[in-house]
Amino acid sequence: MPSQPIYLDHQATTPLAPEALQAMLPWLAGPETMGFANPHSMHRAGRAAAAAVEVAREQVAELLPKGGRVIFTSGATEALNQAIRTRDHGRIAYSAIEHSAVVNAAVASGAELHELPVSPAGLVDPEVPLPKGLGLVAVMQVNNEIGTIQPVERLAERAHEAGALFLCDAVQGAGKVASPENADLIAITAHKLYGPKGIGALWVRDGVKIGPLIAGGGQESGLRSGTLSPALCAGFGAAAALAKARMDADFQHLSGLASAARAILSRWTINGSEAARWPGNLNLRLAGLNFPRLLSDCRDIAFSAGSACGSGTGAPSRVLSAIGLEPKEARNSIRLGFGRYTTIEEVETACRAIEVAAQAQGV
Repeated sequence: MPSQPIYLDHQATTPLAPEALQAMLPWLAGPETMGFANPHSMHRAGRAAAAAVEVAREQVAELLPKGGRVIFTSGATEALNQAIRTRDHGRIAYSAIEHSAVVNAAVASGAELHELPVSPAGLVDPEVPLPKGLGLVAVMQVNNEIGTIQPVERLAERAHEAGALFLCDAVQGAGKVASPENADLIAITAHKLYGPKGIGALWVRDGVKIGPLIAGGGQESGLRSGTLSPALCAGFGAAAALAKARMDADFQHLSGLASAARAILSRWTINGSEAARWPGNLNLRLAGLNFPRLLSDCRDIAFSAGSACGSGTGAPSRVLSAIGLEPKEARNSIRLGFGRYTTIEEVETACRAIEVAAQAQGV
């Protein structure tokens, strides 16, 4: 077992980047600097806080297409609900491996729903038949459980040809891969790109109309009421700027980590496409594996069986079921999530420990 805990659950959340923390600190300060001021106040301290919010908005916008606006939210779940539930979309189509934030918001909207199937590789066919009367197509960019990268650019084209808007849950892709330039609505969150928890954003293309999800003081141009936190905004902005600057370097680093992990866990089967995937996510299965026992035996390694949002239900993963895995195969699966600050020594140590623990089970 490793002598120090090793964190391999970056799809659940990422550590706060030091640069993001430093950007937040002035807006958490005490009465001496008035960094705590309300950014919606008109006095000097409030205007300074508001200016910090707008700097952060511009930094986040740099990760997203031109020709739209960034609305700060409490996270991607709120952003997705606002995109789905504040306008009448008619019929909504979404992929079989969408996050529950999309699926449940679509159900709550009362719209007629259509599920788009995925292949055993975990990919939506870019030429999948679309039903008539569509108002919205929702397909995530990078799957949170198996890491597959969807053909969102082509699917957005298909949605537009059908007269529908295209919504992209880019939570796992923002700051890591290029944003879909032809999407109409994009949801992201800070804590999946080394920013703070409690803040996300909905990007809305110019000309696309949405409404407020909650009523209140009319902040965020009347679209998202509530007092913004300059500290959270500043941390989000700094994390976004860092992610943009490091995008290529992070990709290369994670590709190396994934290769090292696969070399050690060579007998494990990867779930989802080998090629069309984000290298920071490895979802693997081993026949006969007892996951709860593995997690207990490797208690100093933070990894998971799938989405943190769906953990504890006891049901097999909806994503793994959608790609054709039997319930037993889904329960034989683990997810390893690497990040910017993960070292190759940590990956090798953790994977060796996981392999030894699996062998101790006789599998």
